[in-house]
Amino acid sequence: MVLPDHLHAVGSLPSGDADYSTHLSLLKRHVSQTVRHLLLASQSASRHKRRELALWQRRFWGHQIRDAGDYARHVDHVHYNPVKHGLVAEVRDWPYSRFHRYVRLGLYPNDWAGTAVARTQGGYGELNE
Repeated sequence: MVLPDHLHAVGSLPSGDADYSTHLSLLKRHVSQTVRHLLLASQSASRHKRRELALWQRRFWGHQIRDAGDYARHVDHVHYNPVKHGLVAEVRDWPYSRFHRYVRLGLYPNDWAGTAVARTQGGYGELNE
């Protein structure tokens, strides 16, 4: 999921390939090339020197999923993140999320994470970023 200032991805790599740094780098490069014309005006001298756009942080956080529960917590975190960052009031309001696909597949109800009161008791989005 791409948000205005960061992205989240939960996925798997091809068998025998544990180099998620390269895969993430390729993804970031593709997105950067696609939107490059929109970002050149806001580029700092430091980023220009390093041939970086003002789109990505220089660091990232990676995590190897341990089990089904860990996977579920991370997927929940990704779905809830636009609410956590104040971009929308409800998870279903963020149009750029796989959450909508999960609802169509019957994996989540459309009102998942519901009201603000329910969210304070649910612990959604509590992973470190």
